[in-house]
Amino acid sequence: MLRITINDDEEVKRFILEGRMTGEWVKEVEACWHRATADPSPPRILVELRDVRFVDEEGRKLLRLMAQSGVEMVAGDLLMRATLEEITT
Repeated sequence: MLRITINDDEEVKRFILEGRMTGEWVKEVEACWHRATADPSPPRILVELRDVRFVDEEGRKLLRLMAQSGVEMVAGDLLMRATLEEITT
């Protein structure tokens, strides 16, 4: 299960993810991302992964695409930081 909280302000749209980023939850994050970027002048997007415990291969692919498009990401523990480093290099 993955909890997705989206906080908006004028400068940044913050996606706070908690749990396991797997299966159908990856598709839900992708749908949220596409909705956020549909605006002609979308805000800066920041994805907080501090409380994500696991990311499957599809989740890694999505995070890679998001990072390549300029989405900023913040990780909490060493495992998630290593995962982000792996997918963004």
